[in-house]
Amino acid sequence: MRDVSHGDSQAVLSALIETEPDRLRRRSISLGVPVSDAEDAAQTALLRAWRSVSHLETPQPGRMCAWLDVIARNVAIDLARQRARRPEAALEDDVAGEGASVESAVEVRVFLDGALTALHSLPETLREPLLLTVVDGLSTEEVAIRLGIEPAAARQRISRARRALRACRRTGMDEG
Repeated sequence: MRDVSHGDSQAVLSALIETEPDRLRRRSISLGVPVSDAEDAAQTALLRAWRSVSHLETPQPGRMCAWLDVIARNVAIDLARQRARRPEAALEDDVAGEGASVESAVEVRVFLDGALTALHSLPETLREPLLLTVVDGLSTEEVAIRLGIEPAAARQRISRARRALRACRRTGMDEG
């Protein structure tokens, strides 16, 4: 019976990944993983999921989605911890590569941290459509189909998200 459950779990996981292959990448980005590292984080999360899929009690798609989100969150936390252990090296590489001063590199990092905080402060209903258009390059019609909403609702959510981020920028990115 364990093998059947394991096979079912693998089938459900495979089906989830096939129907929405960018899900873990988008989730990684929404958790604060830099866009340049999001694909690696998604693949790491998928590898961890595949290795431990046999431990799932029931292979229901809803539970599996929540389980995948937990794995993606853990990967994002692991990546953040790795970066925290060696922040000077990353800053030196950036500064040396661009020939910029330390002050300007710090200013850029502060700005980006504020932008990320503002993005995370958006409600999920606004953040997800915005990320689908900006990060994944989907049209509003494609976003509407993906989220199961009307195109007008997708446009409205994207507009509200952008308006909220502009307001944060005007106030110095301190608040969500």
